[in-house]
Amino acid sequence: MRHSLPTLATLAALVLAGPACAQGKPLAKPASDAMPPVELTIGMDGGKPVCEPAELRLPADTNVTLNIVSRADTPVTITAAGQFENAHVLHADGDLIHAASEKGYTVKQNGKGTLRLRTMSAGEVAYGCTSNRNADAPFVGRLILSAPAG
Repeated sequence: MRHSLPTLATLAALVLAGPACAQGKPLAKPASDAMPPVELTIGMDGGKPVCEPAELRLPADTNVTLNIVSRADTPVTITAAGQFENAHVLHADGDLIHAASEKGYTVKQNGKGTLRLRTMSAGEVAYGCTSNRNADAPFVGRLILSAPAG
């Protein structure tokens, strides 16, 4: 099958532009240049996952490093409405798997990982820790985003 040069050029432009289009609008400059590290620990209590701290306090509109340590004997998914969408995730590594829905990250059994995030605007949302065994009864904590100091 024969393709014309303009057709191939258009196809090449679409293929190259595809990843850029999928990422959406670039984030605005963060409210603070600090990237404070915060640890989120996942454990088990009565066969159900529990995340600590229950009140996860982070600066709003700021790049943060979330170090996640799981002591759970099963994979656990952490969620927070809007926070784990591709637009807010700067980098992820370790034993973390991004949920296809973009609503959370699954941490492997006894896994460790690091998420670098741009936090959302100031406010409060629920965050959860859920295992497949207890999907109907997730741990629910609070993600509190406050204006950064200074």
